[in-house]
Amino acid sequence: MTTTASTPQTTVASAAALKESATALLPLLRENAARTENDRRVAEENIKALTDAGLFRLTVPRRFGGHEADLRTFLEVSSELARGCGSTSWVTTLVNVCNWMVGLYPDQAQQEVWGEDPDARVCGVLAPSATSRAVDGGLVVTGRWGFASGSLHSQWATLGVPVVDASGRQTDQGAALIPMSDLTIEDTWYVAGMRGTGSNTLVADEVFVPAHRILSVTQSVQGAYPTEHKDETLYRSALVPVLALVLAGPQVGLAQGGMDLVSASLAKGKGISYTFYERAADAPSTQIQLAEAAQLIDTARLHLMRAADDIDSWAARGEYMPFETRARVRMDTGYIARRSREALDLLLSIQGAGSFAEANPLQRIWRDQETGSRHAVINPAIASELYGRALLGIEEQVTPLI
Repeated sequence: MTTTASTPQTTVASAAALKESATALLPLLRENAARTENDRRVAEENIKALTDAGLFRLTVPRRFGGHEADLRTFLEVSSELARGCGSTSWVTTLVNVCNWMVGLYPDQAQQEVWGEDPDARVCGVLAPSATSRAVDGGLVVTGRWGFASGSLHSQWATLGVPVVDASGRQTDQGAALIPMSDLTIEDTWYVAGMRGTGSNTLVADEVFVPAHRILSVTQSVQGAYPTEHKDETLYRSALVPVLALVLAGPQVGLAQGGMDLVSASLAKGKGISYTFYERAADAPSTQIQLAEAAQLIDTARLHLMRAADDIDSWAARGEYMPFETRARVRMDTGYIARRSREALDLLLSIQGAGSFAEANPLQRIWRDQETGSRHAVINPAIASELYGRALLGIEEQVTPLI
């Protein structure tokens, strides 16, 4: 596969190399997974290894030394990392998607983030849980943003804010790009799963944000991005489909990680207690459950990659993804989460009650998936509702984020 200036997609060779880099990190991620969970932050060895491998630069423009990888490559990397550690994959995912968002901002903002440090990392929260005051040249922002995954390892944050005029009237919803040095982190992330993501609360107190670092979310949902680099395919991708679908990559990887563990256990000759089966692998019930789990993972992956290819192909054509297709990608995201959870449930049944021993990594995978798959943007019920409305041509929707 070759590329041109008009379609700067990742080449097959570089995409394969990026995934191979992720695979090479699996032993390290597995070794550090328990410590990442106990410390409630990704182990620094993981962060360094990911940085050295360039996996935090998947979505950084090539102009700044990034990979500018297409969405399929992004998801292949994130799902692969989740086989080793769900929290590490989640942080890598959120940093990369927030880096992608910076690629939508004007060049001046991009230069401020990456001009001197192409490895600068960005975290973010889209919910506008803040107040704003209009001043000459921008906004003064005060607010609190919870669930800021990756904030412990980032230099910048893109945060939802109301955009107001001089009278205080809200005119838009924006995403304010703010250096972490202007924010404080409140330690609030005490949860059952995805403990290592460090998804704490960011706090801003009267922080000035210049106008060039405020992205209009309302316009971006419709594909109107202020970046001057209109020839860069990646940054023509549809906003909400990208923000939603990336959350599904770790779900597939977590399920595959569970499959890896259970398959290894069966290969070692695990039996079934209180039966005549000395080897669980000899039991038809085990064979059927394992096959069904594998099929569910394959189904989830097929939907994941179909949606990724749709996003990439519309961006490559320079056309904004149609509304119904964007709604379907939201549906795909919820569907992938459900199928991945079902697969892991079958794998837990094969492994039995021993799955929940604290020493067994399977229980951590289960908790990570149960937590991560319930992110508000993934919500399968809401996704089904909005997609059904789109199919029926009902104009009134349940969310603007489609």
